Amino acid sequence: MTVHSSTMTSAFSTSGGILPPAGYGGHDASIGVVSGPLIQSDSEFNDNDDTELYYVSWNQDYGCFAAGTSHGFRIYNCDPFKETFRRDLKSGGFKIVEMLFRCNILALVGSNANAQYPPNKVIIWDDHQSRCIGEFSFRSEVRAVKLRRDRVVVVLEHKIYVYNFMDLKLLHQIETLANPRGICCLSHHLNTSVLACPGLRRGQVRVEHFGLNMTKLINAHDSKISCLTLTMDGLLLATASLRGTLIRIFNTMDGTRLQEVRRGVDKADIYSIALSPNAQWLAVSSDKGTVHLFSLRVRVVGEDSSIDSPASTDFFSQNSSNSLDPLISPSTGANPGSSLSFMKGVLPKYFSSEWSFAQLHLQECTQFIAAFGSQNSVVIVGMDGSFHRCSFDPANGGLMVQQECIRFLKTETRARSSQLGRP
Repeated sequence: MTVHSSTMTSAFSTSGGILPPAGYGGHDASIGVVSGPLIQSDSEFNDNDDTELYYVSWNQDYGCFAAGTSHGFRIYNCDPFKETFRRDLKSGGFKIVEMLFRCNILALVGSNANAQYPPNKVIIWDDHQSRCIGEFSFRSEVRAVKLRRDRVVVVLEHKIYVYNFMDLKLLHQIETLANPRGICCLSHHLNTSVLACPGLRRGQVRVEHFGLNMTKLINAHDSKISCLTLTMDGLLLATASLRGTLIRIFNTMDGTRLQEVRRGVDKADIYSIALSPNAQWLAVSSDKGTVHLFSLRVRVVGEDSSIDSPASTDFFSQNSSNSLDPLISPSTGANPGSSLSFMKGVLPKYFSSEWSFAQLHLQECTQFIAAFGSQNSVVIVGMDGSFHRCSFDPANGGLMVQQECIRFLKTETRARSSQLGRP
């Protein structure tokens, strides 16, 4: 790639206030600022029957989700469910739309059909000002964008770039194995800065603890990584491989494998993995059409701390790898195992596996991403334009009960153009 650089003088408006003017960065991406509005709403595109759904992704607290469509993007609130706003344009749609909690900043990447915003460019969009306040241009297609309050992370197929959100200065470059899915995940506590991504070897996960200036390489699977996610604090990592049969949970500080659960025996494409805010539950969706819920035996001490509370600050300043306690919650059930698990080491491995605690059956081969709602509930968004809310029994498990099912976009989604916002 050719190295480009340009000067930035922009301000980022967030729910926390106005950040200082930006500086500049030099690397193999071009950075620029656009001073005027770029996305213009067009009433012609309100509810066309030909609208296609390109992309869905949760915000960082699972309270909202973004949808990239063939005409623009839309933002939805989950509880109560409603469309918060939409932006439509004539030039084409967006294949990536990433939110930053509930503030007015979004990261956008255009679809192949977008005449104004190509898929090799990241737009930092301020919806309060209705204009683009910064952009990154690359020589290859952008596979994913991840945001936290102090970082912008851009994922290409073989490299990840980490920028400071305040001035868009390049901080880190990470090389990865071929990563066409854009697999990458960030922690979201203000006082822990953790990134997880595929390493340079098959089945390997690279964990960057930026605050500790520490890199941990975890040999998670024999096959290539297909999906991963972190807890909000970045202390726990959950991973799946292309086989899609086992989900493994690791301590990111020392790489210790803490638990292994089994989705099934047959190979499956894992669409999403979600960890509940209290690290008590894990949800997995796949192309088999079933959302599996697992009970975790490992919980984070101080699990009820809010993301930005002083209590959580004290917790992280006093604890490191010892802040993970292997506990079985007395208030919840355990994952069922095989009745032949006592013969572990003699029979094939799946006889000693932990199976899912609760399940929800949806349409097979439709892409769904799952997350956790409030009061023992799971929320699910599908690439068929559907939103689901279901509840589970934390003591007995079994089949989840669907509480809500809404079609938020009536569309015939084309499989080749659809994309899920993986954690």
